[in-house]
Amino acid sequence: MRLNIFKFFVFIGLIGLSFSYPQLYSLRGVFDTATNVTGGILKKVPKYIPSVSEVWTLGKDVIAGYPFEIASELINKVCSGVNAIEAVQSQVTPDVNSMTLRLITECQNYTFPILKASEMWKSPHFDPSKKVVVIISGWTNTINESSTIYEIGKAYLCRGGVNVVALDAGQYVNTLYTWSALNVDEIGKILASGLVELEKVVPLENIHLIGHSLGANIAGYAGKYFTSTTDRLLPRITALDPARPCFNEGEKLSGIERGDAEFIDVIHSNSGVLGKRVPVGDVDFYPGGTGPLRKGCFSIVCSHSRAFEYYAETVYPGYENNLMAVRCNSLANLKRGFCTGRPHTMGYGVSTKLKGSYFSDPDGVFPFGLPDNHEKPDVTQCGLCHSEEAKKPLVKF
Repeated sequence: MRLNIFKFFVFIGLIGLSFSYPQLYSLRGVFDTATNVTGGILKKVPKYIPSVSEVWTLGKDVIAGYPFEIASELINKVCSGVNAIEAVQSQVTPDVNSMTLRLITECQNYTFPILKASEMWKSPHFDPSKKVVVIISGWTNTINESSTIYEIGKAYLCRGGVNVVALDAGQYVNTLYTWSALNVDEIGKILASGLVELEKVVPLENIHLIGHSLGANIAGYAGKYFTSTTDRLLPRITALDPARPCFNEGEKLSGIERGDAEFIDVIHSNSGVLGKRVPVGDVDFYPGGTGPLRKGCFSIVCSHSRAFEYYAETVYPGYENNLMAVRCNSLANLKRGFCTGRPHTMGYGVSTKLKGSYFSDPDGVFPFGLPDNHEKPDVTQCGLCHSEEAKKPLVKF
């Protein structure tokens, strides 16, 4: 029974791969790779397939998240194989001439070609005395339809004292996932060229990259190329549930890695499916543990989004310490009282001295941080445009 269920998910996964890799079955090497991968996973069936009683006790994490974790494992392995033999090329190659950066304010957005990034840095709407946050959203997210950019941007505008900039790489990550993944390296390289220009007008310590999903891996490559160009490290990259499928340490597509910036903080929220489970930063936070679903979520997309929602919450004034975490090796051990270290801040106010893995158990609705003894300020309207003349919101949906 277990083997038949597994074969079903392998079959579904291969159907999906046939759409992502149109050349798959015409390339014997790729087919052999897929066969080897499937055989290897089949040997580990007991590890992946729980018994009926285990399903009953594990609840929604297994029922709702488990099939996707198997499919993700298969896609990740096959993607690694085809990348290794360079069997697939992206059909939508990034063009530096069409990529832009957008400066976001409460009432107006200003767009500049990335090749002319210096025009943004010299714009009267840009304040070089303030810090700069560059937000990079993930797969299928265009700049006008990105919840990542909207939520984090709104929080930073509410806080004030910062230039909010978003990378518009939509047409290169709004395509088949495999093609989007193959574009990440080049997009990161292009972004790095803009950051080189930015450093000429803003102190390096004032630059902070924040990426979600594929955007986290783009940020990692931007850090790599910035260092190779300037021989200096970006001060901080925040990786929000960095994309897992196709990105593996030591392979052609490695994604974000420790060392891409002086300090990398990571928030994992859909571990093992859309997001990476393994630690990849200087400090890795696992709010809600290492399972595929977060509290209050019944889909992997909801859990994948939680990473940027958690982070955005900590940016709001008065919410900086909402989400605290303790160094531990699992959420279960934290709940059992085996990890008794001092709680540390996750998100906006994280200490750059932290190292290791940290766990917490946030709530399932905003504010996700557990309530304390005083009333939190209302942040529902701050960061939004209140001018009657303005007709457009922060980000148009």
